[in-house]
Amino acid sequence: MNRKFRMLIALVAALCLLSGTAALAESKAELNVFAAASLTESLTKIADLYKAANPNVQLNFNFDSSGTLQTQIESGATADLFISAAQKQMNALEDGGYILDGTRKDLLTNKVVLIVPEGSALGLKGFEDVAGDSVKLVALGNQDVPVGQYAQDIFTTLGSWDKVSAKASLGANVKEVLSQVESGAVDCGVVYATDAATAKGIAVIAEAPEGSHKPVVYPGAVLKASASIGAAKAFLDFLTTPDAVAVFEAVGFTMARASAEATAAPEVTTAP
Repeated sequence: MNRKFRMLIALVAALCLLSGTAALAESKAELNVFAAASLTESLTKIADLYKAANPNVQLNFNFDSSGTLQTQIESGATADLFISAAQKQMNALEDGGYILDGTRKDLLTNKVVLIVPEGSALGLKGFEDVAGDSVKLVALGNQDVPVGQYAQDIFTTLGSWDKVSAKASLGANVKEVLSQVESGAVDCGVVYATDAATAKGIAVIAEAPEGSHKPVVYPGAVLKASASIGAAKAFLDFLTTPDAVAVFEAVGFTMARASAEATAAPEVTTAP
């Protein structure tokens, strides 16, 4: 074997090694997912499913109110994916140029419910009763928290916002609102149906009256500043697969597409 041939073999081997190293580097990714606090349990379970099939992807979650997450992203926080509990925060980031074009999609829908501590003797039957004198404190999300914004819509529609807001105990996210009710620190609270479904020590009194608030829709999108756009897109897509859908639906979420199709379904008529 002459010297030139040996050098050629060494060069090819080196190129193969570099190619393999680059491919390995591309397959590994670390994703920072900023998600509404009401998704904590669901996304944690889904992460386990995803990691089993994609061991080279590390998922780091930041769960908080959508308003807080929006502010963090606008302030330069390292985030690859954002999932909000309302359109408002996603709209603001999209208007600000933070969202990667073509990646935004509506994922889930939810319901808003009134809850009380388990064993409550107040006899509340619906949102209309919260303005009554028997309720001294009601836990609500603050103005940066979507569930708080939905609550304000509901009580404004009912004409009782001034009375209810005067006795509000505010939480920085829906989990804080839930915790206040679980501990018995307040007489009642307004949370998502999915949070109530996974909680202990509370009872659900009623769903919000139909038409009293904007639809609760959870949009998701990849952030333009992501260093792992491909991996972020892949995880966002995974959230609509049957395995992920099963986890979401187990706690009461509805997939946004299914909800929209049901709403738009044509009326079935029968011939006379």
